[in-house]
Amino acid sequence: MKEFTIEEIAKATGGEILKGRKDDRVRGFSIDSREVKPGQMFFAIKGENNDGHDYITQTMSKGCSSIVISDEKRAEELKDDDVNVILVKNTTKALQDLSKYYLNLLPLKKKIGVTGSVGKTSTRDMMYYVASTKYKTGRNKKNYNNAHGLPLSILDFDEDTEIAVLEMGMDAPGEIELLTEIVRPDIAIITKIAEVNIAMMKNLDNILKAKMEITSFFDENSVLAVNSSCPYLTPEKVSGRYRLVTVGETEKEDYRVTDICDFGDKGIKYTLSRNHKQYDIELSTAGAHNAFNASLAIAVGELIGVSPEEAAEGLKRAELTGKRLRICEKNGIKVIDDTYNACEDSVKSAIDTLAAAEGSRKIAILGDILGLANRAEACHSSVGRYAAQKNIDLLVAVGDDARYYAEGAKESMEESRVMFFAEKDDFLKVKNSIIRAGDVILVKASRGMEMEKIVNEILEG
Repeated sequence: MKEFTIEEIAKATGGEILKGRKDDRVRGFSIDSREVKPGQMFFAIKGENNDGHDYITQTMSKGCSSIVISDEKRAEELKDDDVNVILVKNTTKALQDLSKYYLNLLPLKKKIGVTGSVGKTSTRDMMYYVASTKYKTGRNKKNYNNAHGLPLSILDFDEDTEIAVLEMGMDAPGEIELLTEIVRPDIAIITKIAEVNIAMMKNLDNILKAKMEITSFFDENSVLAVNSSCPYLTPEKVSGRYRLVTVGETEKEDYRVTDICDFGDKGIKYTLSRNHKQYDIELSTAGAHNAFNASLAIAVGELIGVSPEEAAEGLKRAELTGKRLRICEKNGIKVIDDTYNACEDSVKSAIDTLAAAEGSRKIAILGDILGLANRAEACHSSVGRYAAQKNIDLLVAVGDDARYYAEGAKESMEESRVMFFAEKDDFLKVKNSIIRAGDVILVKASRGMEMEKIVNEILEG
């Protein structure tokens, strides 16, 4: 992590130093008054619900004496002579401009952008471990993939970073283009197009268009790598004035994935074919869908000089961020915690992992998939039918739209194996009469359902 002078930050952000000493230095940046540390600089971000300017006094009480503001009147409230204050027009843009400035200072060999409806964080993590076999590599902190998180992640990179692997998320059109303008990736990965945030985006064509913003600043030397087994990521839909690398299941793909063996919570094994050579790839990461995510990382690894053999070794060390098919075990009960997010495809993939796991009973506890609008009934019902098809022992549906899981499952599954609860607490009151030692339990839903509460309660007994 680089130390910045106040003068350097002011120049990079187009700001004016209202108070303080231009030669003073800061190390680290924050937009959260609860997490700011001594020696860091606080950017007072104006959000929809909160204004960072209201928390300046709180940040200073924690030893933070350098502030970036956009409200000049707030500077008058800062009587402390030891405070450094930079005034900018927009604190969010200033943070982004500073990260862009720093990214351009780094001795980077390649910048890799990663996006997709599902699998982008897992693929980003896998790409990080592949690149790290040969280079000093930086990636997003945690799930920091938006207009504030991505810049903060960049500013946290070490000064000798050679490869940047940066995930880009979106809630609306134009957001990925903004992040892409900061990063200007040489290589981009798109994992999959699925019905995530469909209420906002209306249809999959619009989602594809938004994800393709990652190529906005591409030229003929740039590369786009895609999971072309996704019908929205075929060459016909995503080709452009750049090189296209495809990963899929057929012989026409540049990298072909075959013979996937799903060992449930113990990981997967598959064959990757490239230029008439075959590689046996083993992952401790659960989920058959991760064969494609890993292969995207291997494909891009070759573009930066990491051989498939070296990449495979890096993938063996991969640890995924957050609650993505995380395996927890206590008191003889195994929990597959996949509570980070959900769409129809990812829930079905998680059910596959559950079905392949070892346990006396396979129990799926599924909460609502949010943001589906008028697709809610159809999507949840389809997942319910899929759970029945995979012969899950017990389906527990939790939430308003989760009733459709239950209805779909009951079309071909005994009613005694399907349970519905409108609220998490309703299930938690009776969980001890349902769950027993030897069970393997999948817990999955959209992030807004906060289903980690169920995971924690199960593990605590």
